[in-house]
Amino acid sequence: MTGMIPKVKILIVEDEMPVALLMEILLTRAGCEVKVAPTGKEGMELAQDNKFDLIMLDVDLPDTSGFEICSELKQRHISRHTPIVFISGRACEEDLQRSRDVGAADYIIKPFAALDFAPRLLSHIKGQKEFA
Repeated sequence: MTGMIPKVKILIVEDEMPVALLMEILLTRAGCEVKVAPTGKEGMELAQDNKFDLIMLDVDLPDTSGFEICSELKQRHISRHTPIVFISGRACEEDLQRSRDVGAADYIIKPFAALDFAPRLLSHIKGQKEFA
C-alpha cells in the first residue's frame, strides 16, 4: 500500500493498568500505534530503542518519578524534541510548574475527559505528521 501515512507512535508510561488500557484504547481508536510500559525503567528502555512521536508519563511511578524520566529523556538525542505529556491524579500548582520546568508539553489531570483525550494529545504533534 503506497501513500499510506505512517501511524503516530505513542509511548504510555503508566503503572495503573486500567488507566493505561483506557488511554491505549482511546489512542488506538484515533489511529495511533501505542506501546505501554508499567515502570519508569521499562519506559526508558522503550524510549531508548524506539522513536516515538509523543510520550505520556505518569508522575508517580513505582520505581521513579516521571519528572526524573522527563529530564533524562530531554537530554537524550533520540527523545530531545519528543513532546512529553504528564498524566497525574495530583492537581497541585507545584507539580504543574515542575512539569514545565523539566520541559513537558502538557499536564493532564486524572480523571480526564475521554472525548478530549486523543485530540488534546495529538495537538502536540500536529505539523510533525499529517493525520488520516
